Amino acid sequence: MKSILVIGAGFSAKVLIDYLSKQAKEKNWNITVAEQNLELLEYLDIPKIKLDVTDDQARYECIKNFDIIVSMVPAKYHILIAKDCLALSKHLFTASYISPEMKALDNEVKSKKLLFLNECGLDPGLDHMSAMKIINDIKDKDGEILEFESSTGGLVAPESDDNPWNYKFTWNPRNVVLAGMEPAKFLENGQYKYIPYHRIFQWTKPINISGLGDFEVYPNRDSLKYRFVYGLDNVKSMLRGTIRRPGYCKAWDGFVQLGITDDSYEIENIDKMTWRELIASYLPNIPEKTLEDIFCYYVGIEKNSPEFHKFEWLDIFTDKLVGLQKATPAQALQHLLEEKWKFGDNDKDLVVMQHKVIYHLNNKKHVKKSSFQYIGKDIKNTAMATTVGLPLAIAVELFIEGKIDKSGVLLPTDPDIYDPILEKLKDFDINFLEVDEIL
Repeated sequence: MKSILVIGAGFSAKVLIDYLSKQAKEKNWNITVAEQNLELLEYLDIPKIKLDVTDDQARYECIKNFDIIVSMVPAKYHILIAKDCLALSKHLFTASYISPEMKALDNEVKSKKLLFLNECGLDPGLDHMSAMKIINDIKDKDGEILEFESSTGGLVAPESDDNPWNYKFTWNPRNVVLAGMEPAKFLENGQYKYIPYHRIFQWTKPINISGLGDFEVYPNRDSLKYRFVYGLDNVKSMLRGTIRRPGYCKAWDGFVQLGITDDSYEIENIDKMTWRELIASYLPNIPEKTLEDIFCYYVGIEKNSPEFHKFEWLDIFTDKLVGLQKATPAQALQHLLEEKWKFGDNDKDLVVMQHKVIYHLNNKKHVKKSSFQYIGKDIKNTAMATTVGLPLAIAVELFIEGKIDKSGVLLPTDPDIYDPILEKLKDFDINFLEVDEIL
């Protein structure tokens, strides 16, 4: 009897746990969930273990009793779990990026004939799988790929879009506040582009997604490394980006320029501060100018603009208390946004993804767009939890059934992995719509 341990039960884990629990009952597997906050698991009728993932002995003793480990903890803890899995000869599945430390385990993982499958969620995950399917289909026809763009966004569904930012939290708020901290690297018309953090949200490009309308994309981390992962060594343009509604990036850039997304120091006396005082502490005093006027001047917006309305709506120019005893600027901003961008009980979220590939085939230039959109069912079964959790859960299922026979520290970029996962996702209305046109 195969035994599965899921470690972590946060934002993106519910759909994965529900899917594997159902499969376990039908196929006579054992499944257990380990989580520090067991209150998150009260609804589950399966074994549960209270676990602090940073407790080395407790973690090791927990892992040794299972065949397959699914890690849904914050990314920085995956390597702790991975080293235990290696020592105990356990297979590992995660939805997170492969870190250099994880990649360094590859030879040892292969030598033990283990599979450590990473980047098998939404982004990273579905982006890799759907992109590789397009790329390999074009190459199989002897096409030459010239440009590749891929963008993903976790947003609010149109029927729940009721604030001027067109955004609400449907996944880890800290990750949203700290987004873009790493410089962006990509390729554009044969030129390497390097965008530092303070300019990332100024570099946007518009896109249109059928049925949903206009969006904007900002560059996401290091696109360059995926040229080789995807086999696109000679491509002229390569960009991976994050999707937001128009206007979001220009406004968010105001927070970046102000310095309030900084997470490297704590603010003095924040326990006594109002938001108006906090904003004023980042700006010079200019006689006969209001705080609002000074703010607009320094972040480069007009006082009657949609961007300024976004900031006003957040109450940052009011005497509303920050409400924290101690905090970094980023923590203070996160605290405010968790209140203002809260996902309501009746709200639904939206996940969108779009690839754009320009290629030559039979002496003609083509553009292929492949996209999917998925709206969550409710506050628990969100689109984000579904599109992160289902690909990973299906990968575990296929592995147990012997339909994935690989070893090493891998991404889901091999047809033997992505083809059956993408096919099974169609049963859950996660379908990619492809349009191919001659330019």
